[in-house]
Amino acid sequence: MKVTRLTASLAAVALVLAACGGDGDDDSPTTPDDENGAVDETPAEGEVQRGGVYTTIAATQLDATAPPNPFFPQGNSYLGYNSMRLGWVKNHPTNPSEFYPGLASEWDVAPDNSTLTVTIHPDATWSDGTPVTAEDVVVSSDIAYTRGAGAFILSPGAAGTASDVEVIDDKTVQFTQDPENPTSTFINGIMDMVIVPAHVYADQLPDDFAQTLEAARNDDDAGEAARETVSEAGEALASFAPEEDVSAGPYVLERINPSEALLVRNEHFHHDHLVAPDQVILRNYTGNEQIWDYLRAGELDFAQFTAVPPDVVQQIEQVPGNEVSRTYSPVVAGLAFNQSYKPFDDVHVRRALAFAIDREQTVSIATPDGGTPAITTSGMHQEVLDAWAGEVAGELEPYAHDLDRAAEELEAAGMTQENGRWMLPSGEPFEVPIQVVTGFSDWITAGENIATQLNEFGIQSEILTAPDFTVYQEDMANGEYPVGFWLIGLGPSPYNIFQRLYGQSNGWQVLQGNLSYSPPGEDGNWKGGPETVEVDGIGTVNPGELAHELNTASPERVDEIMSILAQVTNETLPAIQMWDYINTQFSNNNRFITDPPDDARRITGVAALAGVWIQQGWVSAAG
Repeated sequence: MKVTRLTASLAAVALVLAACGGDGDDDSPTTPDDENGAVDETPAEGEVQRGGVYTTIAATQLDATAPPNPFFPQGNSYLGYNSMRLGWVKNHPTNPSEFYPGLASEWDVAPDNSTLTVTIHPDATWSDGTPVTAEDVVVSSDIAYTRGAGAFILSPGAAGTASDVEVIDDKTVQFTQDPENPTSTFINGIMDMVIVPAHVYADQLPDDFAQTLEAARNDDDAGEAARETVSEAGEALASFAPEEDVSAGPYVLERINPSEALLVRNEHFHHDHLVAPDQVILRNYTGNEQIWDYLRAGELDFAQFTAVPPDVVQQIEQVPGNEVSRTYSPVVAGLAFNQSYKPFDDVHVRRALAFAIDREQTVSIATPDGGTPAITTSGMHQEVLDAWAGEVAGELEPYAHDLDRAAEELEAAGMTQENGRWMLPSGEPFEVPIQVVTGFSDWITAGENIATQLNEFGIQSEILTAPDFTVYQEDMANGEYPVGFWLIGLGPSPYNIFQRLYGQSNGWQVLQGNLSYSPPGEDGNWKGGPETVEVDGIGTVNPGELAHELNTASPERVDEIMSILAQVTNETLPAIQMWDYINTQFSNNNRFITDPPDDARRITGVAALAGVWIQQGWVSAAG
């Protein structure tokens, strides 16, 4: 990999923001300058009215002991606030390469996606007064290789990687995609990269790191050793604790305790004239109920997607200033099966459950403001299905609630009814345990309703609860749950949508650029589906191969694959599509007006974070 670096040293401006009071280790509650969030400054012409405190919810649970390092697990670095990317993906339903500007003011993509040329905003500056330059982008891309994600994967033959990073001038960098294995997600992999200050992080990398990266691309013993060195550098960098938070975003971390983090204005932010609040408080939470309490008390200016039952929505809306918005969200709640567990390996059983569950009833009880009952199971949100595979959408089995058809499917699986209970061919009762997560109120309520419906139909069912989402993910990956809720259809990228069903969790993974399949129970394959399936009108299909091909396929081929995989998913049901999420968000207009465009409200991606909205000028003072 060729890396052309700047030869002139960057001029550092010795400007340090004055501390806003308090010690970083202080565990006392944070005290903003105006605890009521009032805005009392008169804006200059062409600027927003400035001042006050904007209070919202942290996207992840806070760790008061963590450093402001975006690579530290659960670090106190918050995207859109004190951590920046080149651009913020819009999550367009079918175009994953549309962005709002971040640190980049311009970006140019070659017609064949072979190169991406990024121009940093001319006024972009770190909070210590140092200009943001191409050197920061180069160092950040070096660090990205230690993380092994997006366009920065070092496995020989990996698709969509950056083979060349060239500095054009101190504000311009060009990335070239490896021509041997190009993908449509290359641009996203670059624009999604976290940008950090070279003058803080460069010393955390080995002196000969550029040469190590070059060697790591080789498929030999030296390459393997180089990749190990890169991985070790990443581990060391993840534990780095900067002396202070140096931010290129609208805010800098001032202090944090277990309850909340306080961020204060970065006067050097290049779009500071668009930033209304002087300070931001990110509150910690461990479950939806805490967010409901904050909202019912009128204490939040904004809360990102929150699952809320109807009675609580009414209570929240009755609070003066509170408003609710509901927009499209490219995410689907699915009830996923581990087909390693019998009888869930039998498609007739999975189809029987799809017919037995009244999705409309479940959604009306569990999340009427957070989702719409799935029209069918396709692996995609209905809006995405209509856009990508509209010609087959009407041909898919809807699995409408039908207990007679459910009974027929169970009988086809060899089951019989005795005294109103469905029995396995072995004579044992048919049981369906449904795994959910503590604090996920919509999953819990939905699981309880589904269990009630199945018990009434004669299938013994109950919900089981994991203590938190981290444990849930670990146990699910270890194959400990026969049935559990699983988010699918995560758009907008076609590849990402179907990786949720036909990726590593179902046996397919990419090693050294080659797709391989691992049997159920091995290498993270917890879904346990077969490697190939027979589909009416199509024949033998390897869904993992097709999902992998989405990374490199032409637009015409993508359309074809999406239609095929929709049919595969509909016939084989690796998961039952329960509801398409609605991005339900809450804001309070007493202090600030939070008014982003609809495409910025989509639940997936950091573009749904208020920090991004603030820096774009979509949050303004009330009155």
